[in-house]
This record gives sequence, structure tokens and C-alpha cells, in this order.
Amino acid sequence: MKASGGIHFEENVNMATRQHRHTSKPKLEVVPRSTLPVHLTDAKGNVVHSRILLSLPGKEYDALLPHLEFVELRLKQSLHESPDGLEYGYFLNFGLTSLVIVTNDGRSVEVGIVGREGFVGTPIAAGLNRTPYGAVVQANGNGFRIKAEVLEVILSSTPNLRLRLNQYAQIQGMQVAQLAACNRLHEIDQRLARWLLMCQDRIGSDLLPMTHEFFAEMLGTGRPSVSLAAAVLQRAGFIQYARGAVKITNRKGLEDAACECYGVIRQLDDNPNISPNLLR
Repeated sequence: MKASGGIHFEENVNMATRQHRHTSKPKLEVVPRSTLPVHLTDAKGNVVHSRILLSLPGKEYDALLPHLEFVELRLKQSLHESPDGLEYGYFLNFGLTSLVIVTNDGRSVEVGIVGREGFVGTPIAAGLNRTPYGAVVQANGNGFRIKAEVLEVILSSTPNLRLRLNQYAQIQGMQVAQLAACNRLHEIDQRLARWLLMCQDRIGSDLLPMTHEFFAEMLGTGRPSVSLAAAVLQRAGFIQYARGAVKITNRKGLEDAACECYGVIRQLDDNPNISPNLLR
């Protein structure tokens, strides 16, 4: 059953989202839209798929280009690896990165998901070099990284990039708040359905390379609870589970099974410049 008050909660968030979009619209109108081709590449010929990089006008991308380093992103790789703070920011091309809170007793829960719509290291855009979140690659992919101190300097002369990163940071913050409510108020099967949909939006595939142990870690619950929730969704015909992977077989059914948080987060993601949804 859905938690009581969920409808009012969603309406409040939707209202806040509309207000946020309304106040940011004048700024968007005065920032030049990208004139870059879809098949943008870096200096070594690697194709750019990052939505933020693709949204930039030519002069701003040219300012970034000498400082972008193409990197492969491997499963379980930590992107916040330096003990001295954030060393790099990452524009993702493909794959999936989870923002994770880890407690002193070793327990963890996912508080955000980043795909090619986003940027790992949003505090850098505000001049900060630390974050309470870990960033762990959860699906193999690639992207472009840039040194934090270089990005801070470049942002002073790239207003479009600064706006895009600030937009994304705001949306990511609202996503984190929504997931906090979701983890507290909704049943595990609803949360699992919501999480699978968010992952599919960012990976762009029906096949998700993920295990029950991984589900449990990301949802902050025990494996037995996740296994029961996955069994419910599989019996309903929404997913098929084999060791190490989940296939979404009925997306519409999975959307109906998810809590209202998925709809709220999808609305937050609706900015056409940074939308993660590869299925639209």
C-alpha cells in the first residue's frame, strides 16, 4: 500500500518544481543554445554523449576541450578516490554511477544515480572540494574527467556550463530529498520498481547487470527483503531475474508497481538539456 499523504507530498514537490522552472526560465532565454553537431568528439576522436557537454556552445566546449581526459569506468570503481577531497569531476558518456552514503558500521544506501545526463562532482561547481557521498560505478561505461582546480577556473568564463552544472546540482539535490522520503515511507517492492526504472532510464537497456546483493546495498535493506520484492515483481511478469542480471519485460507494469516517487523524479528530470531518459 502507498504511504498516507503521498499524494499531497507529490503535489507539493510538483508545485516546487514548477516554481523552480519558472524562476530559471529568463536565465535560459539569454544563454545561447548549442550550435555543436550531435557527433561531437574530443581531441583524440572519442565521441561525446554527455548531455551537458552536448548542450554547450562551441566557444565554451573549446575552452574545456584541452582539459578533458577520456576514461573507461569499471564496475565498483570509486570516482571520489582522493582522501584530500574531490580531485576530478566526471561527465559520463555511458554507464551508471551511484551516489552512496556509508555509515561507520559499514551499512550503505544509495542517495542518487548519475548517467550521461549528469556530472559526478557537483560541489566543484560551487567551489567546494568535499562531499558526504561516495561515487561508485555500478555499470561499466566511459566518460570524460577534468581536474577540479581547472574546472573551477574555466567556470568563470563559461556561463552556459556554469548554468548547466548549477541546474543539475539543484535537480540532484531534489532527487536526494525525494529518495530520502521514499526510503522512509514506501514498501520495498515499490522502491525496487522505482529504482529499476531509474536505472533503465540512464542505461537505456532492458537488461540491467545487477544482483540481489547490489539491490540490497543500494536500497539500504537486507537481501531477504529484496529477494521477496524481486519475486513479487517477477511473478507479476514485470521482470525476469537470472543470476547477475535483471531484464525488464513489462515497463508499463513496473511503472504501475512503483511508488509515486518515480513520477516525481521523472518530472524533475524533464529539463530537455539534461534529461537522462534514453527511452523518450
